[in-house]
Amino acid sequence: MHSTTNRNDSTSYSSDDERWAAVLERDSRAEGAFYYGVTSTGIFCRPTCPSRRPTRDRVAFFPASEDALRAGYRPCKRCRPDAESRDVEFVRQVVDAIDGWDDGQPTLANLSAIVGMSPAHLQRKFKQATGVSPAEYVRQRRIQRFRTGLKEGNDVTTSMYDAGFESSASLYESAEREMGMTPGEYRAGGKDASLRFVIGDTPLGRLLMAYSDRGIASIQIGNDDDELVQSLRDEFPSATIAEESGTHPWFQVILNYLGGKIPHPDLPVDVQGTAFQRRVWQAIRVVPPGETRSYREIAVEIDSPNAVRAVANACANNRIALVIPCHRIVRSDGKSGGYRWGEERKTALLALENSES
Repeated sequence: MHSTTNRNDSTSYSSDDERWAAVLERDSRAEGAFYYGVTSTGIFCRPTCPSRRPTRDRVAFFPASEDALRAGYRPCKRCRPDAESRDVEFVRQVVDAIDGWDDGQPTLANLSAIVGMSPAHLQRKFKQATGVSPAEYVRQRRIQRFRTGLKEGNDVTTSMYDAGFESSASLYESAEREMGMTPGEYRAGGKDASLRFVIGDTPLGRLLMAYSDRGIASIQIGNDDDELVQSLRDEFPSATIAEESGTHPWFQVILNYLGGKIPHPDLPVDVQGTAFQRRVWQAIRVVPPGETRSYREIAVEIDSPNAVRAVANACANNRIALVIPCHRIVRSDGKSGGYRWGEERKTALLALENSES
């Protein structure tokens, strides 16, 4: 589930200078990190509020919306900074009900009765606040409990029933969808998984592409082959990994893309991720070359408008550069917003695609 306090970058927003810069830029990464009040109007806002910016000498900062309310400020009617605290309490109430349910899995009707709202309203509000539906959260929590059981040394069957799965069929369906491998493979730390990789020169530097029989599992960009290989082994610590001699047709497709010969490397992928992450990645894959979308636009596209930070986290956890083109996702103000493989590479990719469009 998306947390309202986690951010995808190392910026702490611990100084007023950092906070003020975030306000001026309407930095979506600062959402939930702080709020600002305008002394001349007595109104407080989110850092991304679309309203006109006040002068610096009229701004006060608050770590939480409750602090601004206690100081006598009124919430802005445009960005509704008080809504987040209400959403947090609502989500906590639903999550506590799901986690505390001891008779199978709660239905939407069960949860609706607990929180006192209609099933349709609950479904919509929970998904807007977290990025996933209550049913998707239930499935993710079951997989988390299943993983915990395996890590504690329990066998697959014991972990399955302790996690709340009613049958092995439902477990295997969820495990394949959420973990990208069977329960047995996960129990063994992925030791039955087999990956091959190739490394070569590209206009962006050295590029490693790892793949399975299903598709590309990882694409990494850097300057040092040993570091790229070690990073791959860190991602898949128990998999069988071997270097491929020569090249590979998929690698050549990527080279053709980076050489400006084709608009996008449309290749099969074998990627592990949560249901929410896969929704984000799928939305990113259909952004046309030469165009960009903001994190907020992607959140709206997947019907989770309040999950902007969760979208940013999904981009940061994208293991397949270029094929899942998160370089096309930028901040609302048009600025880069960071890139796992370096902002210079992100700029170069966007320039390449714009030259072809």
